[in-house]
Amino acid sequence: MATKSLNSNLQAAKTAKEDEFYTQLADIERELLHYRAHFKGKVIYLNCDDPRVSNFFHYFSYNFKKLGLKKLIATSYQSQNADLFSRNDSGEAIYLEYEGDMNSNNVPDPEEVGIKRLQGDGDFRSAESIELLKQADIVVTNPPFSLFREFVMQLIKFDKKFVVVGSQNAITYKEVSKLIQEDKIWLGTKSGDMAFRVPDHYTPRATRYWEDNEGNKWRSLGNACWFTNLDIAKRHEDLILYKTYNPTDYPKYVNYDAIEVGRTVDIPMDFAGAMGVPITFLDKYNSEQFEIIGFSGELSRPMSKVVPGAKGSGRFYLANGDGTYRRMYDRIVIRKKQP
Repeated sequence: MATKSLNSNLQAAKTAKEDEFYTQLADIERELLHYRAHFKGKVIYLNCDDPRVSNFFHYFSYNFKKLGLKKLIATSYQSQNADLFSRNDSGEAIYLEYEGDMNSNNVPDPEEVGIKRLQGDGDFRSAESIELLKQADIVVTNPPFSLFREFVMQLIKFDKKFVVVGSQNAITYKEVSKLIQEDKIWLGTKSGDMAFRVPDHYTPRATRYWEDNEGNKWRSLGNACWFTNLDIAKRHEDLILYKTYNPTDYPKYVNYDAIEVGRTVDIPMDFAGAMGVPITFLDKYNSEQFEIIGFSGELSRPMSKVVPGAKGSGRFYLANGDGTYRRMYDRIVIRKKQP
């Protein structure tokens, strides 16, 4: 048991070290531009940020008056080092409170930022962090990707509004997909490729990893996106449909009664039944135009129950026409609401 526990702790530490992605200020500014009306008079909580180096803290503190914020709170996970990145190597953590510029220089000076020590490590799941969460109106941050579902479920539990960065893969998590289906969370305005700074101790990757001329390390995520439960104009825009249905271009799945639509732009305008679309469809999803029936991981029948002797489960399959079957990527099953 001791060996197993040690191995688990080592693996957790390794995951945490590889889980640090630091959002660029330009990406933050580009996304949060669409939420400004929601921020006025609100307490903003950055619960996965070292406020002394966080671009989220930089954005909100320097735009405090312009956004009309009530208060800004940020917590740091363990590190007391005033270097570029937290290495999680200190036994103490801090939190900062900022209530705006006091000397009219429009800069968050050190004497204007209240620094307080935390008893624990500043983990967003700790009792101290949860007490700070209860004070907040809106959470904005880039949480650890490996803890994304736990992070989001905590926000839902405490009925908090949020704008957070995540991987598009999180869409297929059972807990997250259910919230999306119930129209309790949705994607923000930006989806796709995003570049993140990573710490010096980050292990170089063969793909989507590089170092700039100054030696800074970077990692690109081709499937990053913003998740939110704040209303934005984009989610009310209708997707313009122009394709017409025919059974050749839109074959039916073998193990679920729906047609395959390989690209969002190919959704037929004259088909009223169930359609399987890529998860990237959510970037164009309007709940007033479409209904989400479910996700392929939960809707698909095991192939053995449909075709005797066939193997495969957890995804939709298409017949190749020669007695073999093709396994599809994750699909969202939708139906048009509008005639």
